[in-house]
Amino acid sequence: MTILYALVARGTVVLAEFSGAPTNASTIAKQILEKIPSGSNDSHVSYSQDRFVFHVKRTDGLTVLCMADESSGRRIPFAFLEDIHGRFVKTYGRACHTALAYAMNDEFSRILSQQMEYYSNDPNADRINRIRGEMSQVRNVMIENIDKVLERGDRLELLVDKTANMQGNTFRFRKQARRFRSTVWWRNVKLMIMLIILLLIIIYVVLAFVCHGVTLPSCRR
Repeated sequence: MTILYALVARGTVVLAEFSGAPTNASTIAKQILEKIPSGSNDSHVSYSQDRFVFHVKRTDGLTVLCMADESSGRRIPFAFLEDIHGRFVKTYGRACHTALAYAMNDEFSRILSQQMEYYSNDPNADRINRIRGEMSQVRNVMIENIDKVLERGDRLELLVDKTANMQGNTFRFRKQARRFRSTVWWRNVKLMIMLIILLLIIIYVVLAFVCHGVTLPSCRR
């Protein structure tokens, strides 16, 4: 049997436990609970003891612990702990935060026994856990790909915005160019008119000088 002992605790208060073999696992487990600082962050840790390993999962103040053979690795024991944590929270909800020691032991110890048997002897347990891991990897890859697509979408949107700004700037430039050409044209027209008027004045002055008077008397005869 791979998993030999399991418990669920709140801090150092054991709410339920089950042992599948006559060992001192309960004593060692309680010593481990005392070493876990109260209010510490969620964690997944393992402690080696001879040829056995105590695996601990702490989530939201609730600690789930099991003792397994050293050869069992970490995947199956932590899959078991994840399963037990979910079942316990689903069954008791907020009551687990205020319950007295061993308040859930009569009922939940049977669930511990059943799941210990399942994860220790049923090959489907490891297969299902492996599939879950593969699905998690696929989900992570999908999320990563979606993030890349969204990031590219942001860049495309930014490019579109820049293109729109360039088009707006081009329109304003053309408008300003037309206004400038119009201004230059009117300035040239005014200059031409002034030159014509100046030329007429010069011609008149020359004629007045030649014709001996402003009224051009000698030229009118």
